[in-house]
Amino acid sequence: MKMIFLMLWAFAMAFGCARIKVEAPKEPIKMDISMRLDIYQHVAKDIDNIEDMISGPSKQTKPNNSQSKLFDYLMPCAYAQEALSPEIEAAVSGRKQRRAELVTWEQKGVVGENSLGLVVIMASESVDGLVKELVNAENSDRMVIYQSVSKKNNVPIEEVQRLYAKRLQDDAPAGTPIEILSEKSVTYEWAIKK
Repeated sequence: MKMIFLMLWAFAMAFGCARIKVEAPKEPIKMDISMRLDIYQHVAKDIDNIEDMISGPSKQTKPNNSQSKLFDYLMPCAYAQEALSPEIEAAVSGRKQRRAELVTWEQKGVVGENSLGLVVIMASESVDGLVKELVNAENSDRMVIYQSVSKKNNVPIEEVQRLYAKRLQDDAPAGTPIEILSEKSVTYEWAIKK
């Protein structure tokens, strides 16, 4: 029995061990790596979070199907939201309080949304001081928010304003004058939102 065991062991050692020959390839190893970093998705998320606090969810982000609504009810989303600074909270609160009045003036075409996310008086000679105060307060609060988002994401403030302007123009009611990029030229033109 010992003899059979020794023979099996010798056979396994002789033929069971594989020899591996390692050689360097003739050509260098090539790796194609594609990577895209979209920093603006973070800016857009910040914009949506702040605007959702002011005017509610955007029309584009509201789910249409009942399954999504049921799922949201049963399993509410839990996001780790960063706390807003007192300065931003004050700006958001101010914008929320004047939102209804601003929308009224936008629907009448008295004020409009420009391409940098600011409110502009369209006919300055026909408006009273209260509208001018409303516009100045709104633009002041918006700039506080834009500067904060710009600083947080390390993005130029002009880019934040352009992205924010898109959201504000999308949310503006029909009849609002909006400044949009002309299809014929590379300039901005005013149009009435339909």
